[in-house]
Amino acid sequence: MSSDTESPPALPSPPAFPISTTPLPTPTPPPPSSSWLRNTSFTVDLAAINNTSSSIPHTFPESDDDEDEPEPPKAEASNIYELLEEEDEEEDRKGKKKKRKKRRSGGDGKEKVRFGLGKRSGGVWSCVKESRFGGKEYCFDSRPDYDNLAFGSLYRFNVSRYKLLDSGRNWEPTYQSYSRSRRKVSMSEQELDIDAVDDTVRSSGRYWSGKYSAIERHKNLKRIRIIVPQKSKRVLLDDFIPLSTEDSHDGLVLDNMVVEESWEDEVLRKTKEFNIMTREHPRSVRAWLDFAEFQDKVAAMQPQKGARVQILEKKISILEKAVELNPGEEDLLLALLKAYQGRGNSDLLMAEWEKILKRNSQSIKLWTEFTNMVLRQFSIFKVSEQRRMYAHAIRSLSAACSKQRQGYWASDPPLQDSAAVELELGLVDMLISLCHFEWQAGYRELATALFQAEIEYSLFSPTLQLTEHSKQRLFEHFWNSNGPRVGEEGALGWSTWLEKEEEERQKAIRDISAQENEGGGWTGWFTLTKKEQNLAESENAADASMNLEETVDAPENEDQMQVDDDEALLKMMGIDMDAEANVDIKDSTIWGKWSEEETMRDNDQWLPLHPRSGASHGREAIDEEVEEQLSRVVLFEDVSEYVFSLSSEQAKFSLVSHISTNSATWSQKILSLEGLPYSTLQDLKRVHDSLVRGSTTNGISWDLLFPCVHDDSKKRDVMSFLRDAILLCLRAFPGNYHLKEAALIAEEQSVMVRSNAAAFSATPCQSLAKRLLKSDRQDLLLSGVYARREAAFGNHDRARKVFDMTLSSISQLPQESLSNIPILYFWYAEMELAMRSSGDAASLSRVLHLLHCLGCGTAYSPYKCHPSSVQLLKAHQGFKEQLKTVRASWASGVFHDSSVALICSASLFEELSAGFTAGIDVLSEFLATVLPETRRGSYHMEFLLNYYLTVVERHHDQAGMKKLFSCISHGLQIYPYNPQLFRSLLDVCSAHIVPNKLRQFLDGHFQKNPSVIALLFALSFELSKGGLQSRIHGLFERALAVEQLHTSVLLWRCYMAYEADVVGNLSAAKRIYFRAIHACPWSKKLWLDGFLKLNGILTPKELSDLQEVMRDKELNLRTDIYEILLKQDLDLD
Repeated sequence: MSSDTESPPALPSPPAFPISTTPLPTPTPPPPSSSWLRNTSFTVDLAAINNTSSSIPHTFPESDDDEDEPEPPKAEASNIYELLEEEDEEEDRKGKKKKRKKRRSGGDGKEKVRFGLGKRSGGVWSCVKESRFGGKEYCFDSRPDYDNLAFGSLYRFNVSRYKLLDSGRNWEPTYQSYSRSRRKVSMSEQELDIDAVDDTVRSSGRYWSGKYSAIERHKNLKRIRIIVPQKSKRVLLDDFIPLSTEDSHDGLVLDNMVVEESWEDEVLRKTKEFNIMTREHPRSVRAWLDFAEFQDKVAAMQPQKGARVQILEKKISILEKAVELNPGEEDLLLALLKAYQGRGNSDLLMAEWEKILKRNSQSIKLWTEFTNMVLRQFSIFKVSEQRRMYAHAIRSLSAACSKQRQGYWASDPPLQDSAAVELELGLVDMLISLCHFEWQAGYRELATALFQAEIEYSLFSPTLQLTEHSKQRLFEHFWNSNGPRVGEEGALGWSTWLEKEEEERQKAIRDISAQENEGGGWTGWFTLTKKEQNLAESENAADASMNLEETVDAPENEDQMQVDDDEALLKMMGIDMDAEANVDIKDSTIWGKWSEEETMRDNDQWLPLHPRSGASHGREAIDEEVEEQLSRVVLFEDVSEYVFSLSSEQAKFSLVSHISTNSATWSQKILSLEGLPYSTLQDLKRVHDSLVRGSTTNGISWDLLFPCVHDDSKKRDVMSFLRDAILLCLRAFPGNYHLKEAALIAEEQSVMVRSNAAAFSATPCQSLAKRLLKSDRQDLLLSGVYARREAAFGNHDRARKVFDMTLSSISQLPQESLSNIPILYFWYAEMELAMRSSGDAASLSRVLHLLHCLGCGTAYSPYKCHPSSVQLLKAHQGFKEQLKTVRASWASGVFHDSSVALICSASLFEELSAGFTAGIDVLSEFLATVLPETRRGSYHMEFLLNYYLTVVERHHDQAGMKKLFSCISHGLQIYPYNPQLFRSLLDVCSAHIVPNKLRQFLDGHFQKNPSVIALLFALSFELSKGGLQSRIHGLFERALAVEQLHTSVLLWRCYMAYEADVVGNLSAAKRIYFRAIHACPWSKKLWLDGFLKLNGILTPKELSDLQEVMRDKELNLRTDIYEILLKQDLDLD
């Protein structure tokens, strides 16, 4: 194929797929009276589709579509002229003038110069002629052709037309060939309808022509298809001589078949193949799914809705048969339920879901998809209904866990299989999903209470042999008491609180018995006098009447007084509640202020109040107005349906790891968030700033895209809550240094919010770290974590002192505490290596000294001088022997943090002593020993790959960009959600790779593994380049077209912020807003974004209706619009 921009304009080439070998009749021109009826679709015969498609030849003709017209002799070429189409009189006069000029000019060479042919020496025509005889198969036109006659005129965005170039004929470009080509093109300039496929219509437009488009989509069109065998078998001629006479080449049997079949033939053939496959292999889930997916392809070819409905029913029957033969396959059940959803009946869909979930109540995948499906249904969504669905899911999964737990407890010794662990992990994920839902719907106190209740119920339950019912009754006593819960100041845990309460009760009993003993024994009954009896009865009656009045009359009087006061204040403002209950707000800015107040209250009111005291522990005093907000009090009945017991350590730690962002799977769970975590946002900003510094264009600020992201991690109360919760959870996981590091970071944030960071000479977490070290002086990793926080704060000397003191005291520790020594050495070496980049010349010698002590296994001594060659050789041999032990443990599938730290330390030692290549070889050897499937689910292997990338990035000048890019691309295949890989790709590779190639790589990766992380880094790259609107719109639309990303609140908020704040297109932002609330109706923050950003384009009536919809969906609204009106009136006064 060749483009008209590359081929001569006068080429009389045939169409690629000719309709008929007979010439098509020329349409009769309309009479002058009906000249406005120029569209040939009005007179077309629709029955011509079958006739046209049936007349398609099966082979490509050698001659063009003008071969039926006799070519004029060459001698008379100058006297024969082709007539051009006349559109109007003015064009006719212009055409005659051009003809007279051409006759006067004369000469073939002048004609070529006029048409742009002769003036190009060594240009396109010479390449075409050489391709005729020199064996070239194609040619390139590297020069612009501003008067390319192949277009005829500018048409359809200057899209070039492609035709089959007959390279077997020898021709010369002439004026006659150009005129014939021009005459054929003129008809294609008309707007042809899809139905205009009459044979009288002549059009050479192949890709946009209505005629050819209809023919291409017609079901009777025969297409050439090459059948290639699935596996080509190589024939060994020495051992076997085939009897077949088929041609072979290099020992390959060519079984390729060329057949012609229409769409109907393909449907019949594939249906037959699927029927045979499912009949012979009824247990093949993949075959049934492919058969069902093929029905979607068939339905897409049907123009009638009735035909598509019939195919949908056929697909449902196929999947029902598959489920009948494979009742326990979750993929088949999900495909069947998705097909049911295509019917459009919500009630029937819910009924089918309930029937399937009753038969598969232990399936985590089905329950997760069910809750997500109900969440996405805007028409039936309500907060109370969604809670009920979550309650059913948690109760079913909890009952399944209890059954499995009884099974492995009955074994001797007690065993715990992986299925039970996976079930408990899925149960924890379901609870976390519920907490996210409650938080985003505005019920933040309930979300926090659910999290507190489950941690207390699972991690700190009393060590008593109780049934589940008795355990819940005992927990109800704890929950309704005034005792502090996890995260609150002074919290002890449920079991410790129960022990302390029991001690106090026993002490009170002893005190009462002691008082009775001191007061003497019983002296007998005595009778009251009549006067004393009457006095006692009158006092009891008075107390009873006063209590009744206080409980009944007083609240009514207070409420009535409160109502009267509110009505009086509103009447002062000119609002009569009796006359008009719903006052229309005529100023849109009032709704913006209401949204701001609602957002502020959401950020402040997140901690639940206790039922008895009406206050929360460890926070500021709560005034009388807040005490009256009973909605902030979370009762036991609100959380009793969602608490469950956990037995596996993996599930318990998964629950605790959601407290902070230090979870290894945090980047994968970012899909359910409304805003970016602080650490991820800082990474994106660093990458964006780095790209802007290296770019010549003015990039768009990243803050404009996330102006509404409120950083809750900076708030003192939130950080204090996280610190206290993590410290309490350390009792259940005393040796986990990840939680200790998270506690220190939370302490830093809570302290630094109160004052400026420059006011601290030491790190803000120093006091907490010393307090933790006093409780366990043998905790090496806690000392290392504290030293790293000192280094991050800039106190490198203090960090060295902590490291040196800890490593020097290793010999005095017990043997079981020495397994984490490589982690401590590696942290120390990383800190020194980071100081080397800041200009410390002695850092390299310090690193070698540290690694020499680790490799040789000698006692640590503080740095004095550079290690000698003999010491380095001994360290090399020592690392070699230690890595043998690690290799053996990894072969059995046992991974530890200490082994990963030892491998990284050995690689760093080889890198500094023998060169960059030696260090890379150490890492490559261990990465190659683990299978990709095992590597994909291992946090240790991901850390090792990140370190491998860090080493290559540090020496990218020596390694080359090709090695760095291949490392990143390979890593993204295994870990598609790794932020460090994206950060390296944009930070380093963007300076050495063409932007279009980088965009193609990002688009290809997103198409294979769509994720929010990939999209955010792609947006960061585009914003740094100036923010091409079409490109950014394409990124957002492609991401939101993915089913799993369509319900991402973060993406919708980011998209709307881009249109409203960056582009300034409020109309587009309004359209996106309505799409967003329809896709994510549970997100209160998403609803409030519309009130904040779109109050300039939405009318007050529309904003009022939106608030009514929010109330109808049962979102938690804390502010009444009349409060804003009252506050505004008071401000004016």
